[in-house]
Amino acid sequence: MKAITRDWLNFAEKDLLSCKKLLEEKSLTNIVAFHSQQTIEKCFKAILEENGIKVPKIHNLVRLFDMIENLVDFEIDEKFLTFTDEVYIETRYPGDLGMLPDGQPSHKEAKQLSDFAGYIYRKTMETLEVKD
Repeated sequence: MKAITRDWLNFAEKDLLSCKKLLEEKSLTNIVAFHSQQTIEKCFKAILEENGIKVPKIHNLVRLFDMIENLVDFEIDEKFLTFTDEVYIETRYPGDLGMLPDGQPSHKEAKQLSDFAGYIYRKTMETLEVKD
């Protein structure tokens, strides 16, 4: 495995661990949403790196998935991928980060996002045949 691929995966793992820790505090659901999106983005970029594809400087998960779809053998709920994109905002200013049209994600939604990120992380590790 390329060193840069490993770096992407290490950062993705830290984002995922952040999700798990932050879920303990019910008021931090917007931060869980942010780190969930970041986990998935970094996993997709790891797959691109490992396959020698230039990693674009974008954050859109749907567009990134379109770039790796033929490189992976796992299914992704594209509707939920779109939902994950919707709760991610590039800035960290109050009122913008991880907000849904109806406000901050519920704890249940944050847990779903974290679980989805965990699924993508595990499937990425399997795809890249990473042995822990």
